[in-house]
Formats: sequence, structure tokens, C-alpha cells
Amino acid sequence: MKTQTMERNNIIDFKALEKELQAALAADEKYKRENAAKLRAVEQRVASYEEFRGIVLASHLKPLERKDKIGATMTVPWNCHSTQGKTSQDEIPEISQEKTLLQPDTSAEFYRDWRRHLQSGPERYQALVQLGGPKLGHLFQTDVGFGLLGELLMALADHVKPADRSVVLGILDSLTTTGRFTLNLSLLSHMERQSCRDLFQKLQAMSDPRPQQEGLSQEQPGGLQEEESLLQQLQGLYQVD
Repeated sequence: MKTQTMERNNIIDFKALEKELQAALAADEKYKRENAAKLRAVEQRVASYEEFRGIVLASHLKPLERKDKIGATMTVPWNCHSTQGKTSQDEIPEISQEKTLLQPDTSAEFYRDWRRHLQSGPERYQALVQLGGPKLGHLFQTDVGFGLLGELLMALADHVKPADRSVVLGILDSLTTTGRFTLNLSLLSHMERQSCRDLFQKLQAMSDPRPQQEGLSQEQPGGLQEEESLLQQLQGLYQVD
């Protein structure tokens, strides 16, 4: 009886593993496709951000062939990635929700979980704080995926807390070391740029507000001085006025 129980506990759910593998491959393929489209758009020197974004969002489309019928009834949207709803062609197999925390080992895994499992702003913010600057810098050392930098900044700006100030500064610092950071920064939308400015304003306002007590040293603690110095440096790197 004991042997049979051990055997049941050691059974591998190959179907669940296959679904997770398919999801990871799909996310990795999407990341590579959009990254290649981004590079092509830069080489073409597109005139506006909207044109750049349109090229990347349409990267999954293929040219029509002779066998494709012109005027045929459309059963799915021509650009399923631009619609809010998902079609059967755009669905990715569900992944087990056993892992409640975001634990990606690659940028593709982060992109997949960010899109599929982190739907709300607070969830995204907590995931970023949980991972921290060093981990995020390692994941995106080659490049931050198209449009992702703006989403990261918006999540931080909307939910930053005084208790997380040093962690958020570390995240911002690590993002500046990622590949093509300056390019990704230049492609931020107007709303994302405003969120970036709001984030730095909030971080500035979170400087230690406690009044100095009589008889105590008027000098700031070394850690706080380092944070203030880093904040000033990051404001220049993120081109915040």
C-alpha cells in the first residue's frame, strides 16, 4: 500500500508540462517577432511613434497569397492583437496557477506572465517590488520588450509607496543599464512620459519629512544621502525636467 501511494505521488503531469511549454514558446516567439519588427522600424526611420507602434503590432501578419480569396467573408478580426477580446487563434493554453509569485527566469517568461497573469496595477507593482532591481536588470540586460518600459513606469508611478522608495529607485537604476534604454525611453507615449514625471515627483516628495529633534545631528543618514544622490542622477537619465 505504501509503495502504491509513493508511485501516485511521483506521477508527472505531462499534459500540464506540455501546456506550460507551449505557452513559453508562444511568448518567446512573440517577443522575438516584435523585437525584429522594432529593429526594422528603426532602420526605416519611421516619422512618428504611432507609425512605429503600428509596425510592431502588425508584425504577426503575413502577406496574402494567390489562394486567399479577396472579398471573402471575414470570420475573425484582421488584426486580432489590436482588439480587446481574444480569438481562438490568439489563445495560449492556460498555465497552472500554483505559483502565486512572479518567478521568471527569462525576459520571455516575464513578458508572458506580465501579460497573462498580472492584470491589475497593484498586482504588477507588487510583482516588480518582489523581483527588485537586480533581478529585472538581469532579465532585460539585452533589451526591454517593445512598449514594456512605459508599462513598468506607469505601474510604479500609480502605486509607489514610501516604504518601497529605495526598492523603486533600485528598479529605475537597473532599467537604465538594459540594452537600448535610450531608444525605449524616446519611444514613450505622452501618457507614459507624464507617468515618469509623476513617479519622480512622488519619489522626491518621499524624502524624509521628519523634523530634526533638538540635540540630534542635523546631518542626513548615509543611506538617505545615497538615495537622494541616486534620485538626482536618475532624473537626468530619464530626462525628467
